[in-house]
Amino acid sequence: MTDRIDDPRDVLGRYEPLVDDVEAFREACARPLPAVVRVNEIKATPDEVAAGFDDEGIPYERVDWHGGLFRLPEGNPGGSWAYVHGWVYGQEEVSAVPARVLGPRPGERVFDPCAAPGSKTTQLAALMDDSGLLIANDSNLGRLSALRSNAERCGVSNVVVTKSDARNFSLKPYEGTPFDRVLVDVPCSCEGTIRKNPDALAEWTLEHVEGVAGVQKGILERAVEMTRPGGTVVYSTCTFAPEENEAVLDHVLRTGDCELVPFDLPLESRPGVAEWEGETYDPTVARARRIYPHHNDTGGFFCAKLEVTA
Repeated sequence: MTDRIDDPRDVLGRYEPLVDDVEAFREACARPLPAVVRVNEIKATPDEVAAGFDDEGIPYERVDWHGGLFRLPEGNPGGSWAYVHGWVYGQEEVSAVPARVLGPRPGERVFDPCAAPGSKTTQLAALMDDSGLLIANDSNLGRLSALRSNAERCGVSNVVVTKSDARNFSLKPYEGTPFDRVLVDVPCSCEGTIRKNPDALAEWTLEHVEGVAGVQKGILERAVEMTRPGGTVVYSTCTFAPEENEAVLDHVLRTGDCELVPFDLPLESRPGVAEWEGETYDPTVARARRIYPHHNDTGGFFCAKLEVTA
């Protein structure tokens, strides 16, 4: 199965054994994704944003599981006064999950190794009350321009922007001091974004999935190495592929000093899978959470929380 799949529905068909309602899953993947904005609480409160939308006549719905997320039924999150002035950030609903799971605190040292264009970076900064040290890294110079622009628009001042391959990131410029928390939101095959990008699966190949999984393993391994004992690493992707999710976790559990820890989510999810196409993973991968489009009317997502043990 290394050749390109010509019909994107065949890619989704790979995951039918993992979902509880195949028809609902496929129907949800075929619907457009609702536009969502996250309130940037460095600059505004959710009530202030709501009042601003009311003044502009912009219809919105508050997301029930997150008080700082608003769905915009008429789309175009970038066309409002609130967006231009950095009060809101256009961010897919489930994309707001990993930063909340990481739970950074004011004054901590936090690393975002795959940060651009900045949705999670700006969210982390707000959760930190724009204090402490937040290092936002990316290997793509063009995407770093968007990251810097978004951080400036959102009024983030505790961020240091760096360009590096996250697999080889060095702590030497930062006195070798490890991080308290790391958010590893890795590049992936993006299968879970099909609702906002219908062409996401057009060039899908298993070879690409396996190749990017190798990169993901290297990034996660390095993140664990750079985090202090007792510190937290969150791993997340927007793909359904176990090769990029549970298999990556299984690898780092065998090679790094860390363990998966359970966590609660305020929206419907499913546990990680311990077996896939003849492969068996560490049983604790069930502590990870899979978010499917048909359960919450969102994109697809995967999230896991690790504690560094030594």
